[in-house]
Parts: sequence; C-alpha cells; structure tokens
Amino acid sequence: MSWMITGGAGYIGAHVTRALGEAGMDAVVVDDLSSGFAKFVPEGVPFVQASILDTEAVTAAMKEHGVTGVIHCAGYKYAGESVKFPVHTYRQNVEGTGCLLDAMKAAGATKLVFSSSAGVYGTPPVAVVTEDTPTTPESPYGESKLIGEWLIRDQVRATADSDAPLQATSLRYFNVVGAGPYGIYDASPHNLFPKVIAALKAGKTPLIFGDDYDTTDGTCVRDYVHVQDLAHSHVAAARMLDAGVDLRPVYNLGAGSGTSVRQIVEALIEVSGLNVEPKVEARRPGDPARIVATGELAADDIEWKMAHSIQEMAQSAWDADDQI
Repeated sequence: MSWMITGGAGYIGAHVTRALGEAGMDAVVVDDLSSGFAKFVPEGVPFVQASILDTEAVTAAMKEHGVTGVIHCAGYKYAGESVKFPVHTYRQNVEGTGCLLDAMKAAGATKLVFSSSAGVYGTPPVAVVTEDTPTTPESPYGESKLIGEWLIRDQVRATADSDAPLQATSLRYFNVVGAGPYGIYDASPHNLFPKVIAALKAGKTPLIFGDDYDTTDGTCVRDYVHVQDLAHSHVAAARMLDAGVDLRPVYNLGAGSGTSVRQIVEALIEVSGLNVEPKVEARRPGDPARIVATGELAADDIEWKMAHSIQEMAQSAWDADDQI
C-alpha cells in the first residue's frame, strides 16, 4: 500500500514526499520535470518520469507500486501566466486531473488529496474567506483549479455506490513559502519570495507594487504559509483517508491574519544582512488590498497549524536558495 505524489519533484510536491516518508508511509513520485527536479526526489523513493496526461503510464505505475491513494500536486501553477496561456493551463490542470481520475479508477486507487488553490476565490467580498465564501476565480489558473475540484466531487458521487468508492478532499491555500532542511527551494520566477531573493543576491532593489492600500502599512496583505506546515496537513489528510475518516470536500489552509508585502520584503532583507530599502512602484491592476483565509476547519480535522514564523519562513527560504 503506497501513496503516489503527482508533481512530487516540484517545490511543494517534494516537501510532501519527504513528509510522507517521515510519517512512515510508502511513496512513489510521478513528475514530467517540466518545472521540477529529479534531485528533489528522496533517495529510495520510486520515481516515474511521466505526464499525468499519460493515463497509461500513470496507471501502470500505480499497479506496479500498489498505489491506493494519490496526493495530486502536479499542475501549471502560475496565475498571471495562465492568462497568456489558457489552453495550456486547462490541458494541464483540468484534462490532467481527469486523466488522473481515469488512472485511479483503472488501478483501483480510491483515496485522493487534491492540492488546490485559494485562487478559486478571486477577489472575494470579505477580508477573511471561509470554505463557504463564493468562488469567483479571475484567472484561467483559478478556474482550472475549481473545475478540478468539481471533477473530483463528481467522481466521488459517481462511484459512491460502487465496489470502490472514491474518497477525496481538496486543500486550498494562498502563498507557499520557506523550505525544509532538504535543499528543496522554490524555483518559480513568478513568486514573491524567489523574486525578492533573486533581486537581493543580484544587488538590485526589491520592488513593492503600491503602498496606498487600506491596510496597516499601505501594502497588500496575504496569507503566507510555510511549505512544511502545508506538507504536514496534506499527509495528515492522507492518513485520515487511509483510516476511513470522512473528510470535508474542501479545506482552507490559512493563517487567518495575513502578512503585508512590506513585512515580507523587510524580513527577507533582514536575513540577507543587506542595508537596502525596497522601491515602491505603482499598484498592479487587480491586486485586492487584503485576502486571507481562516484555517479553523483544517485545524480541527487535518492537523493544520502555522508552526513557523515569518522570520523562519524568510530564513529557511534564503538558506535553501543558497544551495542552488
């Protein structure tokens, strides 16, 4: 009995794979290495280089390794870029999830933890979102994640009376940052942490877009969650499904309070040891002042908690980047 991690050679998926191993659970990784790195897969963990669109290859891997559950982290994760490449985004995130569900059915795997996104909320009408907040995604990425949730929901319904009913849950979260002690770093050219770190290491001034929002320091406020905290709750959800626990269809993994962009940038400057001031530029269109999510339901059911401070997030991200 083992769990497959799709996208397990990527930043989030590789941390999930490590957390599975630390929990004493067998893992197998499937990744096409379009954005992941084979070196992120722990030694001794079976690695299959394949796209989740390749149903035959994924099915074969599931059967070979006795996979009973999947933590689905694979996907095209860039909200801004998805506007430029909607067809690619939908193919990877929607068609890919459909192909994975087909492979699971063919292989008899009946447990699924879906790594979704708080991007499904778009610009919500409330400052703190709950699982009941209306979903109004504003990018192909957010839309594709929501459709992925619908696909999974419908497959759960379709198999409910079968001999192998699918049990599943989807985890929504905002910005994932930091690193564990494994040398696994965020290589995305679009995320705030790696962009600021790259600017600092290149001797450039990090940028803040807008400081006139209705927030404490005038910069946008978001949830930032440490990747190890996130990985822990993915694995906790898998353990609960293995134990036959009925989980809710959706959980938010949020801090409930949020951190400003200026606080993030200043924390990264502090750990860098440099004496620089961030440069403020004009607002970017479509950036709401404040969006954070409550994680109360996840805390009750899947051991969610923010175990790392912003300073620890910044330091671990800086240290991991040093290993590149």
